[in-house]
Amino acid sequence: MKKIYLAGGCFWGLQKYMSVIQGVIETSVGYANGFVENPTYEEVCTGRTGHAETVEVIYDENRVALAFLLRLFFEAINPTTLNRQGNDIGKQYRSGIYFVDSEDLSVVREEIEYLNRKISGQSVIEIEPLSKYYIAEEYHQDYLDKHPGGYCHIGPDLFRRAKNAKPDKA
Repeated sequence: MKKIYLAGGCFWGLQKYMSVIQGVIETSVGYANGFVENPTYEEVCTGRTGHAETVEVIYDENRVALAFLLRLFFEAINPTTLNRQGNDIGKQYRSGIYFVDSEDLSVVREEIEYLNRKISGQSVIEIEPLSKYYIAEEYHQDYLDKHPGGYCHIGPDLFRRAKNAKPDKA
């Protein structure tokens, strides 16, 4: 199993979106790459902890390639808006790819180059090694499964496409 950490607006929708992709084994939501230890949701929402709302994605690299996951991630976010996705505004809602395996960096860079060509511009997705990840409070985990009508900046058509996408294998 491999891990990648993805940030793109409110983590509720991104967690649900990533969880429906074939080859994704497990997801959790939390706070990544900030400077406050064990932050609470309320602290992160102030924008003063440096954390991004982030989804931990654990996937089977024999069933789905990282490049495939990243391309689906790019479809779920606006890669050109800084610190904003949909109605979510603030540094905690920035888009980011946080890797734990240094070998993944080359794949991430290749996919960012692909994305930049596709959008004919420059994405503002933060790319960094994961420095810290704190799992969010239990009530945030699988939030949209618990509250199907809950807020989500990702449209239902994208959920269907992600669920039905045939993964590229590693």
